[in-house]
Amino acid sequence: MTEQTGTYVVTHAEAESAVVRDVETAQVHTLSSNPGLEVHDVLEATVAPEPPLEVAWEVVDVADRRTIELVDSDLEPTTHEKELAADAEVGELIQEERAGTGEIHVFNLESEIEAAAQDVLEDEETVARAARLEAVRVEVRRSADDGVLSVRYLPD
Repeated sequence: MTEQTGTYVVTHAEAESAVVRDVETAQVHTLSSNPGLEVHDVLEATVAPEPPLEVAWEVVDVADRRTIELVDSDLEPTTHEKELAADAEVGELIQEERAGTGEIHVFNLESEIEAAAQDVLEDEETVARAARLEAVRVEVRRSADDGVLSVRYLPD
């Protein structure tokens, strides 16, 4: 195996080791040591297999490191987000780019808004998507009265 450079999200971290996942390919790498990583950290890095067995990996270079903050907001979706949801079919996902960096995802849901919000907050893919979008903050808003769930991928 050879070195691999990419964007990785830390999915598991202990004092002695960590697990990172490539946000583009979903390939998982178990690191033989933990260079101070925490769950939800995002690395722009190069990893390489450790000889002789090449079953564990090590971080050989870090170009950038950031943490994705997951926020369970008590704010309701914006008026614009509610309008987007009103034009969507139930269960449909509406994606809209933000001005600059980031994205907004809006769901039109009839029920189970709270459960859907918790699923988004607990889903490992939420952090990976944030890493791909170069976001550092994911804000989940909901309105049970309107049946709207919004997920905001924000640069800061």
